[in-house]
Amino acid sequence: MNIDIPEIAEYIDIVRNGEYPVCKEQVQLVEFIEQVFSASDIYVDRKQLEKYLSYQRFFPYELFPWEKFLFTLHNCTYTADGFPRFGHLFIYGGRGLGKNGYLSFENFCLLTPANPVKKYHIYDYANSEDQARRSWNDVCEVLDDDKNKQRLSRFFYKNSEMIRCLKTGSEYHYMANNAKTGDSYRPGKVDHDEIHAFENTDVVTASVTGLGKVDHPRRTTCTTDGNVRGGYLDEMLDRSHKILDGEIPDNGLLPFLCHIESNNEITDPDMWYKANPSLQYRPVLMRQMKQELAEYLENPIISSDFATKRLNRPVTEKEGAIATWEQILATNQPIDESKLINRPCIAAADYAKTNDLVSAGLLYLVEGKWVWITHTWVCSRSADLPRIKAPLRAWEKKGDLTFVDAPEISPELPAIWIANEAAKRNSYIVLFSIDSYRFLWLKSALEAINISSDKKNGRVKLVRPSNEMVISPLITSGFVGSKFVWGDVPLMRWAANNTKLEQSKTGNITYGKIEPKSRKTDPFKAFIAAMCFSSELEKYEKIQSGFDMTALKVNIY
Repeated sequence: MNIDIPEIAEYIDIVRNGEYPVCKEQVQLVEFIEQVFSASDIYVDRKQLEKYLSYQRFFPYELFPWEKFLFTLHNCTYTADGFPRFGHLFIYGGRGLGKNGYLSFENFCLLTPANPVKKYHIYDYANSEDQARRSWNDVCEVLDDDKNKQRLSRFFYKNSEMIRCLKTGSEYHYMANNAKTGDSYRPGKVDHDEIHAFENTDVVTASVTGLGKVDHPRRTTCTTDGNVRGGYLDEMLDRSHKILDGEIPDNGLLPFLCHIESNNEITDPDMWYKANPSLQYRPVLMRQMKQELAEYLENPIISSDFATKRLNRPVTEKEGAIATWEQILATNQPIDESKLINRPCIAAADYAKTNDLVSAGLLYLVEGKWVWITHTWVCSRSADLPRIKAPLRAWEKKGDLTFVDAPEISPELPAIWIANEAAKRNSYIVLFSIDSYRFLWLKSALEAINISSDKKNGRVKLVRPSNEMVISPLITSGFVGSKFVWGDVPLMRWAANNTKLEQSKTGNITYGKIEPKSRKTDPFKAFIAAMCFSSELEKYEKIQSGFDMTALKVNIY
């Protein structure tokens, strides 16, 4: 379909004609836009667009074709009833793309009378005040520029925290990343900048709840890639890919995704345009990136930001990492409960402190794969909770963890959970595995569910560092071969991504924490404890007799 809006058609032609390399998602995007225009009753407000674009005279730059394309769709394209067709713009591009410059121009325009909505307040959120101020500062510089002062001073007022258009009453604010702010505001537009650093959606959720109180609500989300996995960025990327693949409706989200598509392209400057369509207009940036490439080739680990942020190709094989993020994501395989019935399993638990987190699980061997059923308990009075950025409350609603409002977590909680989970599958617990330093806390609770530590008939196995050293090759193989089945449990993926391999002076490999207080590993360490004795499961091809299943079904406490 031919779209007769030059600002849209120009970029579609660039992508289609191969003017420079583009990634698959850019081709999908232009096809998606053509489908929307052919199937929907929508229109572009050309007069408004012309007025907006005339404001480029106040800026020290003009918009590139990709920017005009997005600006037109986001700010001037409406449904038949006058609602913005693409209310949420998501820009995912390499560092140097010009995301903040785009945001500055867009927000300036929306403050002006060309936007018919009065008091259209804009709030720009980022992970730090410095980042949140970048686009805001750009607009301040436009207002302070000598050639603009006389023309703009009678239309705008600003102080150290706010810019206001006197004619419209619309204001532009920058905001530090604080989930406690935003609920009481009446925004017309909310921006989230560099979301790769957002470990959860708390700030996003709080800041967008005010949208809808003012007409024509909009959002702009801009980011490079980063090193936080399983956070808000990954959620946005997953949703964007599903939209472009036609799996889900767009619901007003316009995903503009730019990245290289293989590790081989990291060292090929001709392919860098895929991550940054502004590169063809910025020769100085291209020269800078070639210098950074030399540093990356010398030490890919230390200089990993080149691939991660310049090219949106995260280097997942980091020093000490237990697996790549893609391999950790591959654990999200569906669990067929019917195949766990009447099977043997290994129970395990782990915790650092009983007033922090406790995790437990059952490990099954099914058709060559290790299936892990798990649950975690979180002490609501833990001193570390304020440091944890993960969405624990969301995971509680999902059923993956339970908050315990007490001075510490009772040992009966994991014991009863283990008993009930085994009983409902009619499973035989071959053994129970736990770190040797943590067993005494659970000893009585385990005995109450018929798991004894008696040396002759007991089924408790104590994990020592030497066990982790022996099992580490199997763990690596399990990730590489996608042999771990955890189901859709983001808590487990988070814990695994928080874990690193540590090597002692004697060469022993153990599993430690990347950061001791904010990035917990207990759910993954419980899995490791079970895997340390996984060879026992291979001995049980048939259900063994002699285990009192009725005791597991009784609410002992």
